Amino acid sequence: MGAVIAFSNHKGGVGKTTSVVNVGAALHAMGRKVLMVDLDPQANLTQSLGLMDHAPTIYEALMGETQLEPVEVLPGLDVVTSTLDLSGAEVELSSEAGREYILKELLDPLRRRYDYILLDSPPSLGLLTINAFTAAGEVYIPLQAHYLALQGLSKLQEVVDKVGKRLNRGLRIGGVFLTQYDGRKVLNRNVGETIREHFPKETFRTVIRDNVALAEAPTQGVDVLRYQPGSHGAADYRALAKEIDKRNRKK
Repeated sequence: MGAVIAFSNHKGGVGKTTSVVNVGAALHAMGRKVLMVDLDPQANLTQSLGLMDHAPTIYEALMGETQLEPVEVLPGLDVVTSTLDLSGAEVELSSEAGREYILKELLDPLRRRYDYILLDSPPSLGLLTINAFTAAGEVYIPLQAHYLALQGLSKLQEVVDKVGKRLNRGLRIGGVFLTQYDGRKVLNRNVGETIREHFPKETFRTVIRDNVALAEAPTQGVDVLRYQPGSHGAADYRALAKEIDKRNRKK
């Protein structure tokens, strides 16, 4: 059964979608079968891979109109696309019985096909994120290396704990990693130390350095490994993927 990992942070601009795309690509480059699911109404993951014209999307599946229909990016690397229509899903599903479990039920038939299913959650703690947490085994949190990124982290941890108690027994924060990191800055290093104090077991050794190639790759509709394989961004996500895979192989 594939590992289901939700990437989440209700603060925007932390590199969450960038991380899902490039962790997925790096795991795939290691020979793993990977499915990425775009749960964000902004559809940034979908746009980053040039898949805006592909339907049906996650919206139709959540509405019960179809099953999940992944789009192949590369053999063994698939995406469930998103659409702006998803922004109305929380209201449309508000009276649906068992609405927190819809995504889990959709993903269950696919889990044997993949080694990893990566969920790109929206930057909020609403129903779509709760669906991601209910479907996932672990939550990974990307954090910018500055103090404002620490604000609201306790709220995210509180939501993960509540979902773990009420909807998805055993759900936990399984990974934390720093993004947009510049080791020359004392502030970045201090924030890194603070995060490791709060999450000593969960924090990955790998940090994602600030790298222009990570911002440029989506403009070409590809991940950074295909866009600039020799860049710091590609190297960092390869290293992070190796850490993720090593942790999961030990379970």
